[in-house]
Amino acid sequence: MMHLQEMLDYNKEFVEGKQYEPYKTDSIPNKKMVVFTCMESRLVELLQRALNIQNGDVKMVKNAGAIIRKPFDSIVKSILVAVYNLQADEVAVIGHHDCGMSKMDVPALEKTMVERGIPQETIDALQHSGIDFEDEFHGFETVEQSVEQSVSILRNHPLLPKNVKVHGLVIDPETGKVDVVTRDAK
Repeated sequence: MMHLQEMLDYNKEFVEGKQYEPYKTDSIPNKKMVVFTCMESRLVELLQRALNIQNGDVKMVKNAGAIIRKPFDSIVKSILVAVYNLQADEVAVIGHHDCGMSKMDVPALEKTMVERGIPQETIDALQHSGIDFEDEFHGFETVEQSVEQSVSILRNHPLLPKNVKVHGLVIDPETGKVDVVTRDAK
């Protein structure tokens, strides 16, 4: 059986049994915070439990590596919407130790794309049209530096109000221990 079907079967029972009721909330985050973190599967429940985040407490935004490189990418857009439309007044950028993006090998990724059926001609055409795979997919040296970079882009963003606090944290995906990289003192 495919995993999707297992999920859909479970969902049917979940809804019929009204198991959703303890999770009812509105769209305004209780803690008025946005958490931007990595899509790491080890953090799906651990991050929330390690920081006592309950359903409805925060807006959660994720990508590979918790990386912001461009001030007008989709992650920043989501954070700005949370600030302006959903009353968020604090942002926590949370990276994690042992992140796959710290080990990103762009040539190996490109090779895997070809092995999985993407024609080399497609990759070459994208690169010739200005898509720089190294720029788009490169990782980082240390998670702390990466968190600092993302925090800096947000703190200096021309559309983020100056009273919005932006913090940088790193979580250990084995233990849940969270360390502060940078705390906004505003």
